[in-house]
Amino acid sequence: MMNLAEAITINAKARPDHIAIIEGSRVLTYAQLDTHIRSQAGRLHAKGIRPGDLVGLCLGDTTEHIVNLYALAYMGAVILPMDVRWTNAERQRVSDHFQAKLVLVEQDSDRFGTVETVALDKLPKNGEEPVLRTGNEIPLLLSLSSGTTGRPKGPRITHYQMLRRFWTHWINLALNSNARYVSATPLYFGGGRTFAMSVLFAGGTLVLFPPPFQPDALCRELARVDATSVFLVPTQLRKLLELPRETLVPFGRLDLLICSGAPLDTAERVAIDNLCPNFVEYYASTEGGGVTLGTRQTRAKQPDSVGIPVFGVSVEVVGDDHIPLPPGQIGRLRYRGPGVATGYYNDEEAGEDAFRDGWFYPGDLAEIDASGHVSLRGRSKDMILRGGINIYPGDIETILREHDDVNEASVVGWKAGLMGEEIAAFVVGTRPLEQAELEAWCKERLAPYKVPRIFIQVEDLPRNSSGKVLKTQLAERLPVFPVA
Repeated sequence: MMNLAEAITINAKARPDHIAIIEGSRVLTYAQLDTHIRSQAGRLHAKGIRPGDLVGLCLGDTTEHIVNLYALAYMGAVILPMDVRWTNAERQRVSDHFQAKLVLVEQDSDRFGTVETVALDKLPKNGEEPVLRTGNEIPLLLSLSSGTTGRPKGPRITHYQMLRRFWTHWINLALNSNARYVSATPLYFGGGRTFAMSVLFAGGTLVLFPPPFQPDALCRELARVDATSVFLVPTQLRKLLELPRETLVPFGRLDLLICSGAPLDTAERVAIDNLCPNFVEYYASTEGGGVTLGTRQTRAKQPDSVGIPVFGVSVEVVGDDHIPLPPGQIGRLRYRGPGVATGYYNDEEAGEDAFRDGWFYPGDLAEIDASGHVSLRGRSKDMILRGGINIYPGDIETILREHDDVNEASVVGWKAGLMGEEIAAFVVGTRPLEQAELEAWCKERLAPYKVPRIFIQVEDLPRNSSGKVLKTQLAERLPVFPVA
């Protein structure tokens, strides 16, 4: 029986003066963090939040984000992380879909739509501290694994499942109480949030480095705080590799450089190995946490692999009949472990293909060699990975089709150097449509990272006999439209 917030209290008792959070010049000890969390839980309780209530958390990468996350966890509320970069329409869609009781925002000007939104400074000033909710099956949060304009999916992750994900961080990554970890990816995203929570659970120090991401500034921050570890997505690392070698010296001193969020190619792995001798590639998913770990040693044996399974996780490659395939054959990747969610929140239909007999199918194609090294070979879904962020074409297609002069739309991704993948939108219009017009339309209705890089107007969309759009044929047209 446990609650993740209880670990903060335990750390506060064991090492009250140990630094928990650094945010610029602001420093919080574990004793101070524990006091803030309990006080905030009382204010949230006074606002009417009760165990089991679903509460949206739409806050930036600040200490207040961490405090409110743990305060909600303390009282047994279910957290719905929301991206501060979303438009109001996107926030409203997600809030409505999951029936959030209310959404916490930073200030009154951030309020939106019909759902109740509460600015942090508008919460009751005081409140009686609620009872700590404990139990292995208490839900902690929903972490969106799909889009915000189509049909978002929220894996239901319990306190215990999150704890088991932390175990892999301790055992495989040695993230512990000695860590001084720099959080340079948004707390909204699964990896950014999970690693930050894991460090605090272990009693280490969390250093917040909020957006916008500036490679040279990150190097200075690593040196300033004497960092031991950092988590970055491939897009961030590609930008860092463009810097002069002398600027990157702090990376050579790290005990741990974690990269996750999108695949790397073999040449990039070599370059990052040269940047930091303690670089690891962490293949993971929102639904299940860590799956495999690629290290300098695993790369020496299988350069194009994402490593071997992490502690407590079983990985298989199966055919369409769900029977495991022999080593070296490509098939559907599936995995299971104690940290894997068991389904999507209030959405059994969406989970039918993804969750089967205790296994989770992330939609990736892979092969496993005789030594257990896992190599990814593509995706069976249409998801686009841009800058380490999962982007679903349906989100963008829905918005484009809302334009009065767009009859049809289809969105595809293509391999691009810096971002990993970029987004292209093919549209069928009632009149000639300019790129600037469609771009402005999307910018008003989508988060910046979902806006297509190019818009291509066509007379019609290629389809098969059943009417399904043949996206592979659209993707084949992209070399005609190069983008730097």
